[in-house]
Amino acid sequence: MCGGRGTRLGGEREKPLVAVAGTPMIDRVCDALAGSRVDGVYAAVSPHAPATRAHLRDAAPAVNVVGTPGDGYVADLTAALDRVGRPALTVAADLPLLAPEPVDRVLAAADGDASLVVAVPVSLKRRLGVSVDATVADGDRPLAPTGLNVVAGTDDDIYVSDDPRLAVNVNRPTDLWVAEALS
Repeated sequence: MCGGRGTRLGGEREKPLVAVAGTPMIDRVCDALAGSRVDGVYAAVSPHAPATRAHLRDAAPAVNVVGTPGDGYVADLTAALDRVGRPALTVAADLPLLAPEPVDRVLAAADGDASLVVAVPVSLKRRLGVSVDATVADGDRPLAPTGLNVVAGTDDDIYVSDDPRLAVNVNRPTDLWVAEALS
């Protein structure tokens, strides 16, 4: 999922092209997926991210670009899934610390029938100093979705990870600073 404008980051560059340690976030995510057991990579790009589309065409020819309407995350995700089918691993382009190992662990945990929401404890995000934009409940423990998910059936399971690489979504300048420090 790489159709964001990056307005919360200042809007100077499309969000997927914001660099962490000199490398655009989209390239870092694509590298992590290429090193994992994922079969193929599709980039869902909205009309709000024409430079990202061009970058992927030039820098990542093995990535299949799927156009989305740019009407928000849910609409774009639905359009992408209509093209690639289910089950599908979905990844937000703002996970610059993503690595093959956590991707493979999530794939191993997926059972094929239920969708899998990957979340980290909110306490981990706070300890790292990154923003918390959404939460889900898991008993008494608040969790934050990571932007890495398996979309399959209609039932949702929660996969909880304590891996800091999944806790850093770059949505704000402070998140970018943390990602730079941890990369």
